[in-house]
Amino acid sequence: MQNDPMLDWQSLIAKLKTATRIVALTGAGVSAESGIPTFRDAQTGLWAQYDPLELATPQAFARQPQLVWDWYEWRRGLLAHAQPNAGHFALAELAKRFPHFVVVTQNIDGLHAQAGSAEVIELHGNLRRAKCSREEIIVAREDARATPTSLLACPHCGAYLRPDVVWFGEALPRAALERAVRAAMQCHVFFSIGTSGLVEPAASLPRFAREAGAFLVELNPEPTPLSANADLVVRAKSGEALPRLLRQLDSPG
Repeated sequence: MQNDPMLDWQSLIAKLKTATRIVALTGAGVSAESGIPTFRDAQTGLWAQYDPLELATPQAFARQPQLVWDWYEWRRGLLAHAQPNAGHFALAELAKRFPHFVVVTQNIDGLHAQAGSAEVIELHGNLRRAKCSREEIIVAREDARATPTSLLACPHCGAYLRPDVVWFGEALPRAALERAVRAAMQCHVFFSIGTSGLVEPAASLPRFAREAGAFLVELNPEPTPLSANADLVVRAKSGEALPRLLRQLDSPG
């Protein structure tokens, strides 16, 4: 493992010069740089009295759909003024240098796509979308049926809409996970950026990549369980490190 806080990443640059398949796994640290609170940090004001682990479940929605919907609407409001940061834009720009570049994200804010990343796999869904709680089809808000409360209903079956996010006790979308695993096992360089490396199954993706021969890069201000197995560890925020990586990659020689 090379731990290089000075960002003199010659080994990584050399790998990127010949690589054609890149995967970047991103976590809450990337969103935090855009001012978006983490899942647990979002409990303020009225919502401070609630345990997020008790709101983010199918059972909670079945018991109190209005409460859960209102909580997610409040969190959705936190995204209203959030903008992609330098790390998001650097990843979108970096993708232009390679034939195959996949962003796999655990974040639900949609900022990677907003920044211009073309291929984004959203493992945990997207807070900006809603889906039918019965049929699990995505429903645009303008197509939803109104109800006497602030809840929205599916125009097809009448069931309440719910946020298109993965709740505790639910499996990740199978197609998204399969795409992510396939991309990890086929890539030449794998970036783990701003993620704790604790939440499965996303935490296994770097291991799959490393076992398949990929060069593994961890970019995180704090140590994680992945650190000891990475080929390169960079202790910096993505918004600082990724633009510098771009400049090094594009510099002559």
